[in-house]
Formats: sequence, structure tokens, C-alpha cells
Amino acid sequence: MPSPSSRAQEAREAIASRLRDLRLDAGITARELAVRCDWSESKSSRIEHAKTPPSDADIRAWCAACGVPEQTGDLIAANRQADSMYTAWKRLQRTGLRRLQESGVPLYDQTRQFHVYCSNVVPGFFQTPGYATALLSSIARFRGTPDDVSDAVAARMARSGVIREGDHRFAVLVEESVLRYRIGSPEVMAAQLGHLLSVMALPSVSLGVIPFAAPREAWPLETFTVFDRQRVHVETLAASIKETQPSEVALYLRAFGNMKRVAVYGADARSLITSAIDALT
Repeated sequence: MPSPSSRAQEAREAIASRLRDLRLDAGITARELAVRCDWSESKSSRIEHAKTPPSDADIRAWCAACGVPEQTGDLIAANRQADSMYTAWKRLQRTGLRRLQESGVPLYDQTRQFHVYCSNVVPGFFQTPGYATALLSSIARFRGTPDDVSDAVAARMARSGVIREGDHRFAVLVEESVLRYRIGSPEVMAAQLGHLLSVMALPSVSLGVIPFAAPREAWPLETFTVFDRQRVHVETLAASIKETQPSEVALYLRAFGNMKRVAVYGADARSLITSAIDALT
């Protein structure tokens, strides 16, 4: 699979190319464009080479300078879509972690079918308060965000009600390593793994575990969630990636299908979870 940020960069480059074409079609140089827009020539170059994303005001000035103000609306819309595809965690978490938890509630409420793959941590809506506290505390320390972990955990627990409320279905895959990574104390991990055994029994949940020894058709990937087969959220260290292009969504669903074939369910999955619990003692 390609880098999850590649589609966002391609979208930015496409906008930069459109702006450059507008300038060339107008028959003006980058220097003349800069004069008309009242900014430096280097700024024009950075925008045209997708080094600096243009603001709404930049696009308005550019289109006016090229004599095509009617192009402004479409370009601004495309630019905003490209910007939303790749959002740095630093930007999303600048005011703390609580607001980010709450911002996902509308999407969770409206989604009927979730496809979730986790290679590093227990999925958010399966987390216990203790596990979520340990995880979000480490994120806050690493990123240097305002300390609102208690409020963020409460918001995450409230959001987790989606697994028991409404008409939602969850197809979830986790790597066996997720069961073994020590997030928090042994007591916290034991409680978390015990909670996984409980949520497995919910009629809305299908939980598969991919064993260490499973023959792989797909290598471990970044954690991702597919919402109603229409959009994908991918989590990397640096950013949250959002994809809505059908071909990209299909690619993640294909990867999910490949990994689903080697996962174990039911008694076999419970055995892996209880083995991980036993290893904590």
C-alpha cells in the first residue's frame, strides 16, 4: 500500500499545478503575479511547487491577478478538501485531547458499519478508563499538549457507548502484539484484556486476533478505521489522514479482507487473550 499521506500530497500538488496553469494562461511571470498580489516572488514559487499551501485569501488574490475570479470558488473548495485529508496531530491536539474525542462523536453516531484494524493499541471504543488514561497520558507527555487527560478519558468513555447503542456493527481486527504491549501497569492491562473478553460477546461486535505465527497476506499496517465503506481514517505518528476517494477506500477494505482471512475468532481469539493475561503474572 502507498504511504497514507501520498493522496493528500497529490491533491496539494494538483491545486498547485492548477494555479500555475492559470498564471501561464494569463501570460504573466511569477514576478508579475507577486507584484499584483503584493507578496514576494518566493511565495509564488512556494505555492506553485506545493511547498506552501495557499490560504483562501491567497487563492482569491491569485485568481484576481490572473483575471479569472470565477475560478476562485472551485479552487478554494478543492484546497480545503486537500487540507482536511492530512491534519497534523499537533494542530488537532493544540488545545488538549478532550475536544478531539468529542469531535468524533457525530461521525461515530451516524456510522452503521465500522471496519477497524489496530496494530499498536486496543481500539478506542474498547478501552477501559485505566488503559485510556495510561495511553492518553503518554500521548500528552510526548506531544506536550495541555493536561486535560481526565476530561479526555471521560469523553472517550462517553463516545464508547456507540458499541452498545443504536444500529452499529463493528468488524475489528487486532494484531496479537496489541494484547502484549504493556500500556499502563499489569493490573491495568489485565483489566483491559478482561474487558476485551466481555465486548467479544456483544452481538454488534466481531473481534478477530491476528496471531504472531499467522501466514501473512498483508504486512502489519498503520491503524485505520473505515466508516460505512465510504471514508477511511488512518493514524500515523505525525498526523490523521482522511481518505474518501473510492479507490483508496477499496484499497483499505481489500487489506482488511486479506488480514481477516488469517485472523482467529471465538474460542481461538479468547485463548490468545487469556494467554496474554496469564503472561502478566
